[in-house]
Amino acid sequence: MKSTRRIALVVIIWIAAIILAVIVAFLCYATIYDFRPPATTKLQITGNGSVSLVPADSSITIISWNIGHCGLGKEMDYFFEGGKMVRPSKDRYKSYREGLIYQLTTLDRPDFILLQEVDSSSKRTYWDNQVSRIEASFSNYSAAFALNHNVIFFPLPLFSPLGKVSAGQLTLSKWSPADTEHHSMSSSYGWPKKLFMPYRCFILSRFNVSNGKQLVLINLHSSDFSNGVGKLADELSKLKLVMGQEYLKGNYVIVGGDWNQNPLPYDSASIKAGYKAYTINPGIPSDIIPQNWQWAFDPSLPTYRNVDKPYQKTITPVTTIDFFVLSPNIELRATKTIETGFSYSDHQPIGIAIKLR
Repeated sequence: MKSTRRIALVVIIWIAAIILAVIVAFLCYATIYDFRPPATTKLQITGNGSVSLVPADSSITIISWNIGHCGLGKEMDYFFEGGKMVRPSKDRYKSYREGLIYQLTTLDRPDFILLQEVDSSSKRTYWDNQVSRIEASFSNYSAAFALNHNVIFFPLPLFSPLGKVSAGQLTLSKWSPADTEHHSMSSSYGWPKKLFMPYRCFILSRFNVSNGKQLVLINLHSSDFSNGVGKLADELSKLKLVMGQEYLKGNYVIVGGDWNQNPLPYDSASIKAGYKAYTINPGIPSDIIPQNWQWAFDPSLPTYRNVDKPYQKTITPVTTIDFFVLSPNIELRATKTIETGFSYSDHQPIGIAIKLR
């Protein structure tokens, strides 16, 4: 009997040792090949945007939308946000993707489109190249894609792992930019979590304007609100510096995207009836955005819904984390969130109309 127990104990120890060795080897491999983009990288510009100058005397329209890799429509919850599912069925994924692209193409063809969470080659979206598909639907636009989440294998959830993830941000424009850069921000995650999480960034695109200045358009996706104000401030410090430098040059500066925080003037009570709105605390550090800059968001409609459960309008908590910030030399003419019912993504698109002063 003692011999049998001793053998069983040895077997258990060996199994535990093998499992531990596999975990250590995997973490070492992931560390060696961790995605660490340079601080600043020039991006390839594709497509057929106009080479003419951006007119300074006309209204300009911009749309921003976190498309949630076309995998987080209203029927979905998400394991990584407290739900159970990792990806939709292939047919449902296709319906989200086609619905989302159709929605984009019917938004009166805005001058600029800023997209976040666009998959280029991921298991969760059946290895579909969403970048190519979206670019093909906007053939008369210039396009720039920045990879910010590149994981060779995400091991969770244990019995249905997310697997390979390759995703990023996409900027589309009717005009061809003079220059486009990928700016990495400091990681808000510690080791080993940072090996599997997005490396937050922004795409900075410069467009020559007819009055001799430049329009600097920034497509942003910052870390979520669980990381705390201090880490978020560290992450956004580069953004704050670049915004200030470009404005001091006399340029027009627009930052739009998924901030993962409420804009400072946000009040959940202003969201129209029928939604269950909430406020994120403590919010964006007050010194990130200069006081004389403008916040542009729609106070009556949310842009984000919680994905711990499938979406139900009167039950699911919602808030606003997608918005724009404009330099003082820009006139804000209109802001509107497009109400999609969160049918294709856990975010709703937001649009603005502006004029360069």
